[in-house]
Amino acid sequence: MKTRRLSLLTIFAAISLTALAGHTLIDGVLDRSECYPGTVHTFQVYIPEQYDGKRPAALYVGLDGVLCRAPQVMDSLIAAGKMPVTIGVFLQPGIIKDDNGTVLRYNRCYEFDNTTDLFASFLETELLPAVEQMKTQKGKPIRLSQRPQDRMIFGLSSGGIAAFNAAWHRPDLFSKVFTGVGTFVAMRGGNDLQALVRKTEPQPLRIFIQDGSNDVWNPLFGHWYEGNQMLASALEFAGYDVQMDWSDGGHNVTRSTEIFPQVMEWMWRDWPAAPTLGESQNDFLQELLISEDKGWEKTGDGSDVKRVTRIIYPDLTNIAMIPNEPGNVVWQYLLLDGKPSHGEPFYWLHNDDNSRPLDIQTITFDGKGNLWAVTGLGIQICDQNGRVRAILRLPRYIGTINEITISGGYVWLYTPNGDWRRRLNVASPILGLRPESQGQG
Repeated sequence: MKTRRLSLLTIFAAISLTALAGHTLIDGVLDRSECYPGTVHTFQVYIPEQYDGKRPAALYVGLDGVLCRAPQVMDSLIAAGKMPVTIGVFLQPGIIKDDNGTVLRYNRCYEFDNTTDLFASFLETELLPAVEQMKTQKGKPIRLSQRPQDRMIFGLSSGGIAAFNAAWHRPDLFSKVFTGVGTFVAMRGGNDLQALVRKTEPQPLRIFIQDGSNDVWNPLFGHWYEGNQMLASALEFAGYDVQMDWSDGGHNVTRSTEIFPQVMEWMWRDWPAAPTLGESQNDFLQELLISEDKGWEKTGDGSDVKRVTRIIYPDLTNIAMIPNEPGNVVWQYLLLDGKPSHGEPFYWLHNDDNSRPLDIQTITFDGKGNLWAVTGLGIQICDQNGRVRAILRLPRYIGTINEITISGGYVWLYTPNGDWRRRLNVASPILGLRPESQGQG
């Protein structure tokens, strides 16, 4: 057995090189992790015979190990030219054992059903770098393409929601997702994903969802089949390139295995083109997004501005405040005789992890009286009645944002590490002018 020491983990490569028709499987182990302390993750790396090590290969990540006869299907499709030369990484969820081999913790639910970006970070910073430090059975380096259109992820059940979340949070890592009998139910917040999809600006993702009407594995958490249908409906509404397969199957791998070859062809049908960006039917988003929008543009090295935690409504009748106590609300106070009165936790914001308070960084109003709240989940835009109607994604790794302003048809973000702007169809507030009422909702 060959053992190499890395900075964060240990890789046991080439434990058993299983030579099969058209490919080789290499076993590996991650025995240290910063994302999931104490865990051990086993995995296998699929190397197709066409891989020569001279250029980066496409990537397929399969959760819960080898499912759906994936190596054999990939052999066939690569040979037929229906998908690119692809490295497969088949990952098992983490386990923690004591020195006697007794399992102290199964980490699958925490890793896979968690709706934050933690699992995507684990893939990006720990698993995939470890794979790229391995070599093939012929001593060739393993090189993975960094382009999202060259990357796909698949999972079943809790692995299904993990696959979706990895791409949803990080479309720069994966552009293709296949989820089978996914747990989009009330286990760790998966039931809320359909709402976030409807409100968040769409990303260039291609998604296939499979489930069956007899998938009611544990009704305590909700109805699996209904959860998948609600997510699919939300994805269609939000303009994604999405396909579904509905059957009378149950909570198992049977149907995903049956359709796996066809799903893979559909996923890779126009490679190397990237999935196209769809148009959301969210009228609030449609009004904001314009053809001149180039996304976030960095405009400066940074501004030393004080963090804005309160903002007065354009007509000076009330004030919005970020509370001192962490939470997922922004308070509104009426201004009576110049003093804040009748306070309520008025603006309710989304959070993708109820184990930690939402990071509300700064706020502002636009000319229509909508509140813009900068959070770790993105810029959440609330209507006059305090409901989130749209969520805009932030630049990756932007850091702490101290102030957001709206002027000249741009949204401006000010941080110590850099200032940013984005062109949108949004009007700046006019001090003293009351925005048109949106009614009581």
